[in-house]
Amino acid sequence: MECYLQFLGLFGVALPPLLFSIGMPHVGPGLGTILSASELPVAVFMSAWIVAENISIWQWIGVILIIGGIIMGNVKQSNGHLTSSSSRTTILLLLGIVLVAANLRPALTSVGPLIGDIRADMSLSNVQAGLITTIPLIGFAGLSILAPRLGRRFGNEVMLFAGLIALTIGTLLRFIPSIVMLYMGTALLGLAIAVCNVLLPGLIKHKFPGKVGLMTGVYSTSMGVFAAIAAGISVPLTKSLNWNGSLAVWAILGVIAVVIWIPQILRNGDSKVQATKVKVGGMWRSPLAWQVTSFMGFTSLAFYITVAWLPEILIDQGLSVATAGWMLSLAQLAALPASFLIPLLADRYPDQRVFVGMISILYIIGLVGLFNSSIGWVSLWVVFIGLAQGASFSLALTFLGLRASNPEHVGELSGMAQSLGYSLAAIGPMLFGYLRDSTHSWTVPLMILFAAVLFQFFTGLLAGRDLYVIPDGERQKEMYPAKKVL
Repeated sequence: MECYLQFLGLFGVALPPLLFSIGMPHVGPGLGTILSASELPVAVFMSAWIVAENISIWQWIGVILIIGGIIMGNVKQSNGHLTSSSSRTTILLLLGIVLVAANLRPALTSVGPLIGDIRADMSLSNVQAGLITTIPLIGFAGLSILAPRLGRRFGNEVMLFAGLIALTIGTLLRFIPSIVMLYMGTALLGLAIAVCNVLLPGLIKHKFPGKVGLMTGVYSTSMGVFAAIAAGISVPLTKSLNWNGSLAVWAILGVIAVVIWIPQILRNGDSKVQATKVKVGGMWRSPLAWQVTSFMGFTSLAFYITVAWLPEILIDQGLSVATAGWMLSLAQLAALPASFLIPLLADRYPDQRVFVGMISILYIIGLVGLFNSSIGWVSLWVVFIGLAQGASFSLALTFLGLRASNPEHVGELSGMAQSLGYSLAAIGPMLFGYLRDSTHSWTVPLMILFAAVLFQFFTGLLAGRDLYVIPDGERQKEMYPAKKVL
């Protein structure tokens, strides 16, 4: 305890002076201010986790609003002088993007800590319990390939609005204490998340063509913040709401996002596809597109296995249910700085292979340490895993913007990468549960996780090269470095 408190004090005392005296000249005042603001959620989380201070959901919301305001203010400032009308429009768009992203993970990360309660209450096997995490991934895989066409037909803003409504309804269906409603609601929210997952990168490329890295960092960080909160408070919420109420409470966030997004559908016209439409078959003939897709797939495979089963693994190692849930939340919290910084840094360098190597090292250290050391070190290894997951997932999203030259190509690449990538990821949680049931051990299932990390490394080395995806059969152009226009 004393060691943790000393670390917390050092973090609070040392970070701001270092950022302002040393870091600010290198990263600029905007990014420096955003990084300084990261002290706030870390301090609040540490107070809740280590000192056992009671932090209400409203305090968490206050922290998020403060950081969101700082981020939006600095993004707005970096866009130059705006008129009052365009300023309001930009702020609403930024807030909408943050809230859309905030809704894309709680429905998934809130399940892991509750999987034992759900399994016991519904009399499910580990395979059936794994389906709760696998079903959304099947939805991702099935609809992701169609989402770009829907975006071109109806406009990205309208489809994102429809996705938010479907996500809210699906989340509410899980409140009904029925296995059928649980699976149906999970399937519906999976389809909704698929649409939003695919269309957000293209919307950002269209609205913020010169700031793909910054905006990818903003929305991936928003996903990470709410993923961490959902994982951390799922078990405490069951004391008053039961497990089904704990899952359904995130519909409130969906309603807020729907309301904030309404102004975007009122000015929908400018985001429908412009003149030329990209042929999907051409994208599928691109080797680089397959490499980006593979990196996305193995990244998602490792992420969703961890989200679904890390709490159960830690419970078997001796942690309480509540502590195991907080460990998953700690992993999501550790992912936040990496989720924000990696897209910014990746956007500044033409080649991202060095980041792929760093991510693999963090992953391997975390996994080896977690399953080969005493339980007293579990927090450290979980932090390593969280850093690797945050960095790899945000880098995969950044590849969608950096490896394509225009919003239409981004949409097609995003649909392909997320459709096939999540098809691969969908196998993970259910296969992991099946191997656990068959072997009554975590050893064989963990080999799947290690294999995913290794394949992530090799495909990332290919996807991280300074090239553009060239659809429509122009594969020979991939032999030459991409000229960055961002």
